[in-house]
Amino acid sequence: MSGSAKYPKTKRGEATRNKILEAAEREIGGKGFSDASISSITTAAGVGQGTFYIYFDSKEEILRALVTNYSKTIRHILTEAASSGATRLEKERLGLKAFIDYVRKDNNFYLIVHEAMFIDPEAYEQYYLQFSHAYTHRLNEACAEGEIKKLDTEVCSWALMGMGEFMGYRYGILDQETPSEQVVDAVFEMIEYGMRLK
Repeated sequence: MSGSAKYPKTKRGEATRNKILEAAEREIGGKGFSDASISSITTAAGVGQGTFYIYFDSKEEILRALVTNYSKTIRHILTEAASSGATRLEKERLGLKAFIDYVRKDNNFYLIVHEAMFIDPEAYEQYYLQFSHAYTHRLNEACAEGEIKKLDTEVCSWALMGMGEFMGYRYGILDQETPSEQVVDAVFEMIEYGMRLK
């Protein structure tokens, strides 16, 4: 990764940096990385271009910062949602619903993270690896506590992440009308009982 984020030392600086990040999220999320410019980001943020460079070296760096923010935000949302679940399966159910509901509120998420696949492959890779690492750890705990059967937890973490990602795209962006509870019920019918005829 090139460049390094410059973190403000004052509350005012932090507020300015956050304002630039929020504008970048709207600009890149709305137009795509190529069509968004530093000029359009600073105009949307109501700051000068010189102010942008106090906090970021480039448009690529602000994209990286957005992906990092999404990673932290989504992991926090999923952890909070899952915290009321008594079992691993209940936690999975609550987490998936929270993710779909989150995507319905923030459609910029998919475009920004997927733009990173081409603009900053390392940031894109780290986004998913961090999720998988935490996910695998939680599945290992559930296996050890006898909540779920013994399985390849790393493979399962990626399978569940992939399922969540496409459920979020289909029912968070393309279809916002179907109740998220209905979607989650269908997914967990498959997770709990599989596809084999009984």
